[in-house]
Amino acid sequence: MSSAIYPSLKGKRVVITGGGSGIGAGLTAGFARQDAEVIFLDIADEDSKALEAELAGSAIPPVYKRCDLMDLDSIKAVFAQIGDVDVLVNNAGNDDRHSLGDVTGAYWDERINVNLRHMLFCTQAVAPGMAKRGGGAVINFGSISWHLGLEDLVLYETAKAGIEGMTRALARELGPDDIRVTCVVPGNVKTKRQEKWYTPEGEAEIVKAQCLKGRIVPENVASLVLFLASDDAALCTGHEYWIDAGWR
Repeated sequence: MSSAIYPSLKGKRVVITGGGSGIGAGLTAGFARQDAEVIFLDIADEDSKALEAELAGSAIPPVYKRCDLMDLDSIKAVFAQIGDVDVLVNNAGNDDRHSLGDVTGAYWDERINVNLRHMLFCTQAVAPGMAKRGGGAVINFGSISWHLGLEDLVLYETAKAGIEGMTRALARELGPDDIRVTCVVPGNVKTKRQEKWYTPEGEAEIVKAQCLKGRIVPENVASLVLFLASDDAALCTGHEYWIDAGWR
């Protein structure tokens, strides 16, 4: 697919969490095509190093940094090493299935931490530098799952609902520093991970429920994120932006 080029993204320093595979890899490649300076965080070493090698020919080759987003000290150390940034994409998450009866206090903490907590602390880490640079963009990843009430995802959906509330609160708090905070809400995106949860027949049922009958792929999602990160979205903040082919 052909994609727009945003001159305002050239040379911008962009951090993408969970940027080594799936939607995140599409985001990393998308920003690299904009000649942005991309640093992507992940713990999936094999996928991340392969992506780094694949994109090594970019005008500014993306850099992989290992960061355990469950560890607040690790977040603080990695962002101190990176320095000030212009764009933060809070993409990382984990949609492992679970039932209500399986939830323990420890599992609650782990699911909230892997899907919600790190977004706040990554934003906290970059906000002062963005303010110093005259503004910036934070793009959080929500999910269609809680809007649909999908099965076996109660903690994931709780966290994703919280992300939309957090986005609105942070947009209000950071707006005076010209920092825009938005939330992207994807539908079902075709990735290797999603093949773990959906059979071809299940995917066909999703497409049937969509208004548009194409399968959403990471490049589609990246196109929306690139717009929200660019100066073309200079007055977009505090809201959710959907890319679900009309599934909801």
